[in-house]
Amino acid sequence: MITTINKYLSLVKFSHTIFAMPFALTGFFMATTKGGGAFSWQLFGLVVLCMVFARSAAMAFNRWLDVDIDKLNPRTAKREIPAGIISPNNALFFIIANVVLFMATTWFINRLCFFLSPVALLVVLGYSYTKRFTALCHLVLGVGLSLAPIGAYLAVTGEFAVLPVLVSVLVLCWVSGFDIIYSLQDEDFDKSQQLNSIPAWLGLSGALRFSEFLHVLTAALVITIGIAGHFGWVYWIGAAVFVAMLISQHLLVKPHDLSKINIMFMTTNGIASVVFAVFAISDMLLFQ
Repeated sequence: MITTINKYLSLVKFSHTIFAMPFALTGFFMATTKGGGAFSWQLFGLVVLCMVFARSAAMAFNRWLDVDIDKLNPRTAKREIPAGIISPNNALFFIIANVVLFMATTWFINRLCFFLSPVALLVVLGYSYTKRFTALCHLVLGVGLSLAPIGAYLAVTGEFAVLPVLVSVLVLCWVSGFDIIYSLQDEDFDKSQQLNSIPAWLGLSGALRFSEFLHVLTAALVITIGIAGHFGWVYWIGAAVFVAMLISQHLLVKPHDLSKINIMFMTTNGIASVVFAVFAISDMLLFQ
C-alpha cells in the first residue's frame, strides 16, 4: 500500500506542491486579514484539498498525455508511466478521481468556486497540449499556478479584488520565468520532435533573456503588492529575500553551463515561495 502511494506521489511530483501552495495560503490569509473574510479551519482544509486534487490531476494528466514523448526523451524516459511503473489506465483513473474530488470539494466551499472549477480544470489540464502548438506554453503553465492565490481568496470572500489578482500575476511571471530556465535542458529534443518552447524558439541565450524579463516583472510586482497592500516591515524582509532568490538563479544558470538547473528549479524556487508566504502571512497577521 505504502509503495503504491509513493508511486503516485512520485508521478505527480508531490514535493513540487511547494511552488503553488505557499501562494494559495497567502491568498487565503489575504482574504481573512485584508478582504474581510472570516477564518475557518474547515475552509482552510478545503482550500488545501482543492490545491492537492487540482495539482495531482494536472500533473498526472501531463504525464499520461506525454507518455510517447517521454519515452523518447532520455531525461524523462524513467518516469512512472513510460517506465511501466504505473499503467496508462491506472493513471487515467487517478486523473478522473482527482478531477471529481476537486469539483466536489469546491461545492462545499461556495457556489462561485464550484461554477468556476471547470474553468480552472480547463487551464491546468489544457496546459499539457500547448507545447504542441505554441512556444508560449510556459506562460500557460504560469496561468495555471497563478489560479492558486485568487482561488483561495475567492474561497473565503466569494469576490474578486485587485490585491490577490496582483499576487496571481506575480505567480504567473515567476513560474513562467523559471519554467523557461528548466526547459533549457530540452532545447535539442524539442527541436528534434517539433515541440514548441521558448528555448527551441529563441535559443539558450534568448530564452534566458526572456526569463530575465519575466523575473524583472515579478520583482516589480513584489514591490507593487507591498505598497498597494500597505504591508509592514516583515513583508519587506521576505520580499527582499524573494527577489534575491530570483537574481541568484540567473547567476547560477548560463547558456554554456546548465549544470545547476536542478538546484535552481527545486531548491532556489522552493525556498523563495516559502519565504515569501511566511513573511507575507506573518505581516498580515501581525499588522491586520
